[in-house]
Amino acid sequence: MSKITDKLSKVDIEFIKKQKMFFVSTAPKDGKINLSPKGLDDTFKIIDENKILWLNYFGSGNETATHLLEDDRMTIMFCAFEGDANILRLYCKAKVIQEKDNSWNEYISQFPIQRAARQVFEVTIENVNNSCGMGVPLYNFVAQRNELTNYFDNSTKEEHIAYMKKKNQISFDGKTTKLFED
Repeated sequence: MSKITDKLSKVDIEFIKKQKMFFVSTAPKDGKINLSPKGLDDTFKIIDENKILWLNYFGSGNETATHLLEDDRMTIMFCAFEGDANILRLYCKAKVIQEKDNSWNEYISQFPIQRAARQVFEVTIENVNNSCGMGVPLYNFVAQRNELTNYFDNSTKEEHIAYMKKKNQISFDGKTTKLFED
């Protein structure tokens, strides 16, 4: 039986801190629903029981930011792949903070590793749903992948911007991400 609350509990916060991966889902008003697995250490920061900051590195697309221009809803899901079964869903409203924004320094300063940051999402939790998760298989965590962080560490900010200008300005649905425009 699932349990729905309007904020994170101490148990929820401890559960989140132990997870190595989470999933993010957003959708535009018209177009493809996007569901992305996310990892990488030190990119998910709990501010309080209703607020999260998520540091988003650049990659092959920028669907989440594009969708939030049309619809600010976001669902974040954590699954227990080890230990006691649990699925934790966070039903949220989110906004995008990018380097072009006046508040960028305030947000990016919350993270110890800032290289290759594309944006920070400020996420406000509206509901928290804990459910059993007994259908989720058990997995052994080996490590975070290092290909992306190695690329970030061995390339310049100018190369990062060139990549984002080439790959991150238009969504899979052909919509603008507004990454470099107001």
